[in-house]
Amino acid sequence: MKYGYLFLGIMLCISCQKNNTPTPDPIPLPAGMYFPAIGSSNWQTISADSLGWHTAALPDLYNYLQQKHSKAFIILKSGKIVTEQYFGSFTQDSLWYWASAGKTLTGLLVGIAQQEGYLNINETTSKHLGTGWTSLPPAKEQLITIRNQLNMTTGLDDGVSNSDCTDPDCLQYKADAGSRWAYHNAPYTLLGKVVAQATGSSFSNYFQQKIRDKIGMNGFWLTVDGYNNVYYSNARCMARYGLLLLNKGTWNNSTAVLADTAYFNQQVNSSQTINPSYGYLTWLNGKAKHMLPQTQFLFNGAIIPNAPADMYCALGKNDQKVYVVPSQELVVIRMGESADESLFSVTGFDNELWLQLKNIIGY
Repeated sequence: MKYGYLFLGIMLCISCQKNNTPTPDPIPLPAGMYFPAIGSSNWQTISADSLGWHTAALPDLYNYLQQKHSKAFIILKSGKIVTEQYFGSFTQDSLWYWASAGKTLTGLLVGIAQQEGYLNINETTSKHLGTGWTSLPPAKEQLITIRNQLNMTTGLDDGVSNSDCTDPDCLQYKADAGSRWAYHNAPYTLLGKVVAQATGSSFSNYFQQKIRDKIGMNGFWLTVDGYNNVYYSNARCMARYGLLLLNKGTWNNSTAVLADTAYFNQQVNSSQTINPSYGYLTWLNGKAKHMLPQTQFLFNGAIIPNAPADMYCALGKNDQKVYVVPSQELVVIRMGESADESLFSVTGFDNELWLQLKNIIGY
């Protein structure tokens, strides 16, 4: 895929208005959680046998993952590694793109910027990008807030010829902000510019200082196709971030990467009423209805019926996955090529995978 091909080249040079938001339910902070040390490759493990899991089914899971073009797969239980699998030539040190799974990184970083007083998500986007950042009439442009960018309700037309394009000519009116949900990359991408303008730091530097280095990740942001800002890291760093999400933005029970628990709860709960299965750049399981990218149809049921209802997740093109299950204290990550023909964030692979995990874990 294009992210992968571009990455092979760069690796030669690089190493390692209206607020209809429902009131979110608080998520309890897990107790007795393990955190891998920063700057160390050591990571405690726990056996699937000791957890009472159906280990006889693990070989079938690994075969399935390999058949579905996976490169890396990790399960954490209470922070400890239950299984860590790599396929083909991919290794623990190999780097891979997150695609839209990286949206949650931006969502959390916006919360940190708000916490530090640089912005407020209820402010208009124009306050930070200036007027004319879209092709909309000024009155319509002024309706768009940072919150709308976070929950995909800007009202900008996602049906333009290039929905990744952030140029004003590409940002066209479809509906008033807050009245229509549509999965649209361009308004999300511009959150990076909002954060940079608000903080006076580059987006990548601010991310490195506030999230990456605080939890011991590696990786970097790379602009592809002239617009998309895509994160690359190894699989363990993706798992570290999943562990941060499981712990509500706190690392090692002492480092509050995001101390604003109200914002975090909003990120991992329904952020608007149009698509209840979407928070702030985060997909939510267990809701009565859901919408999907490139459609305005409201489907009945959860996005991943076989997965635990309280799961929230970061989902990216070609099946890049970060699944977080608070009730089970689980983090599951998958990197790789597309499992099937579908290239979107939510795919049939999600439900197939969780059917196997349900059989193994027994939740």
